[in-house]
Amino acid sequence: MMLYLDTSALVKLYVDEPLSQELSAAVDEAEAVATSLLAYAEAMAAFARVRREARLSPQGYRHVVDAFEEDWSRYITVEVTDRLVKTAGNLAASRALRGYDALHLASALSLRERVPSSVMFVAFDRALTIAAKREALRIHPLGA
Repeated sequence: MMLYLDTSALVKLYVDEPLSQELSAAVDEAEAVATSLLAYAEAMAAFARVRREARLSPQGYRHVVDAFEEDWSRYITVEVTDRLVKTAGNLAASRALRGYDALHLASALSLRERVPSSVMFVAFDRALTIAAKREALRIHPLGA
């Protein structure tokens, strides 16, 4: 099984939040982990926000960023193409999603078309999870 992580899920792997440990266990059990190429910028922005909010010390922030950058090359990244962006735009309109959420959903759908193993979607955003269910993606129980 391949897990597709949106940025809310990806951040939980590096910042201690509710369900972080359970998600780490699911990632360890997965054959592969995928995300959008855009998740890199989103995650780095989220880590910086957590640091500004003083939820991470300067040393903790550096550790999180270093670990994320080390792991990034292990993730399968879905490229952002013109076709993907147009699909995301249609999903944003039809499923009432924010832009980046629509891009994550379009990325997961694109991956499902190309990968023979089953793709399981993980997000911790209710609207995105509902939209993913409506698009017939398999939803990991942690994000349901």
